[in-house]
Amino acid sequence: MDRMFIIGAFALGALTGPVQASPADGRRWLAGDHHVHSIYSAQYRADPAHPDVPPAPIIGGDSSHTIVENARMARRFGLSWMVSTDHGGPRHSILNHERAWPDVVVARKAVSDLVLFYGAEFDVPGGEHASLILPIDAQERDTLRAIESRFGKREAFPADPARNTKPRMIAALGYMADLPNAPVVIGNHPSRTATGLGQWGLHAPAEYRAWHDAAPHVAIGMEGAPGHQAAAPKPGLDAAHGSRGLYGGYPTMGGFDQMVATLGGGWDALLGQGLHWTITATSDSHGHWTAGGADFWPGEYAKTWVLATPTGADILDGLRSGRVFAVTGDLIDALDFTAARVRMPGQPAAIGDTLAVPGGEDIVVTIRWRPARTANAHGDVPKLDHVDLIAGGPSAAAGDRNATAKVIRRFTAQQWKQEGDYHVVEHRIGAQDMPRYLRVRGTNTTQTEPGPDPVGENPWNDLWFYSNPIYIDR
Repeated sequence: MDRMFIIGAFALGALTGPVQASPADGRRWLAGDHHVHSIYSAQYRADPAHPDVPPAPIIGGDSSHTIVENARMARRFGLSWMVSTDHGGPRHSILNHERAWPDVVVARKAVSDLVLFYGAEFDVPGGEHASLILPIDAQERDTLRAIESRFGKREAFPADPARNTKPRMIAALGYMADLPNAPVVIGNHPSRTATGLGQWGLHAPAEYRAWHDAAPHVAIGMEGAPGHQAAAPKPGLDAAHGSRGLYGGYPTMGGFDQMVATLGGGWDALLGQGLHWTITATSDSHGHWTAGGADFWPGEYAKTWVLATPTGADILDGLRSGRVFAVTGDLIDALDFTAARVRMPGQPAAIGDTLAVPGGEDIVVTIRWRPARTANAHGDVPKLDHVDLIAGGPSAAAGDRNATAKVIRRFTAQQWKQEGDYHVVEHRIGAQDMPRYLRVRGTNTTQTEPGPDPVGENPWNDLWFYSNPIYIDR
């Protein structure tokens, strides 16, 4: 990997987000990151001389970044919102409650133009990790302690194997769903433990279906592009820790998880089953690459864009509703993807919406995006090579593939037209070809499909964006 990143983190001035507005409600695209670690992602080492004493947390053991530092860097790299998400260990809920929460309060005052959520990288019972995002309210501090203390798989001391089962996760989601102000849960690095293409590890698509069935307002999606994208081979590291995302069993593909990047794969299977399942992109920031880590700062490489007003409540609503697209390397910074009935063009559906289409009627799909206009954190102004419109139909109820998913139109620069700062394309779909959902992706590469990422690949040369779907009700 070329480690000569042209513009370092501290050389960048403050970036401002785009102001693409939704005429109906004043919403605009707001970039964020829901997976960011601080010094309170502690390490724990038991004392062999005192095995009955809970180990004390080693502050800064898994990340040296303070919450305030993370918030400031998020703003520096153009984020409007961020979630502080530390993972746990024995009695970590106490550490979050007594020490992390006060730092969140300080950071909210110090970086007042950032919507800063309090949350955790939840230690999933029977699995690995998920981002837990608390609504901003008067109870968030106690709410997180209650969830983590009851259900975090590593929370108990002595360790309790009964806490580490998949049914326990379903119980946790049920508890969260019953709260007066329910949180959001997003599965992190879904296929990091997979042993091959479609050979799942701790998490399979069917498990995410079970999460959503248990708490559809809480379990809303998964990371499409996991963090740790600055990982590079180093002496003494195994291949997994030198690979993008720290994916050792099967690599990322264009920086995205195989569930998302494989056309007709796990994500398409869930969508074909009728699930509204949202994908995101994060940093998973622990240690910056300039200091020997594997990570970028929040927003430096990956961004999750949510169409919302700059309030915590509406950002969470945008995540729950799927008004989201995910992008790496600042390839684009706004995306208006709509579908409209030919006979009623004034009532289009946008990302996350459902379009009701009576039988025998065609639809017109319009894709408008704003390409990069200024240099990203690598000093490049990336250029799209092509944009794909993908359609999918029904898939098997219990399957992890969707053979109906396909690229129905590929657009290159010869096909798109200019409208101010935007590029625009259109495509008509006949009634006989009406899908169950539509989604869009684009890349700066010439790859027709994203391939497995080789160890040592420069992530800045392999950039993608993915929209979340428009759903079709036929």
